[in-house]
Amino acid sequence: MIRLIVGLGNPGTKYRHTPHNVGFEVLDLLASRHDGTFRANRRFRTNVATVTIADREIILLQPATYMNLSGGAVAPFASYRAIEPSEILVVCDDIALLMGRIRLRRHGSAGGHKGLTSIIQLLGTNEFPRLRIGIDSGETIDDLTDYVLRPWWGKQREAMERACEFAADAVERLFEVGFTKAASEFNGRDFLASEETPPN
Repeated sequence: MIRLIVGLGNPGTKYRHTPHNVGFEVLDLLASRHDGTFRANRRFRTNVATVTIADREIILLQPATYMNLSGGAVAPFASYRAIEPSEILVVCDDIALLMGRIRLRRHGSAGGHKGLTSIIQLLGTNEFPRLRIGIDSGETIDDLTDYVLRPWWGKQREAMERACEFAADAVERLFEVGFTKAASEFNGRDFLASEETPPN
């Protein structure tokens, strides 16, 4: 079972509410829902909170490194706490998924995501679960770096806030019914288009 949930993003108020920071936002939601408080851990360059979800104690971790160096925070922390890669759920953005879709996977490639690339390199494996959150708004993207680091605004901001809520629901559901069933309930659904709500 999952013991550690890692949300990917960039530190600092400059990057709040940007596509690249949806991992941070999902963990903020989980901490808020389950009475967790993030505290800086300078030794491992992270912000860490502990919460209880479905009667399980779970560590929430936000790397305080920049996105491209995420593995430098995740791998040492996991090693120190004796957490296996298979026990780590990484939450991150995915430009290959439309906004409003999320996808739970048990393992896989980085898919061009530099935060995942760093974690795979430092853990020495891609055999860890991940929850990808779609950030493709359907608009033409001329500069991907600018797009993922530009704050959402207006209706896009509202849509991504709802998408992060769905992603947090998916994490909670994973602990209630298991990975396979949660993935079957959430993967492939377009929550924003249908205004569906996740199962209770």
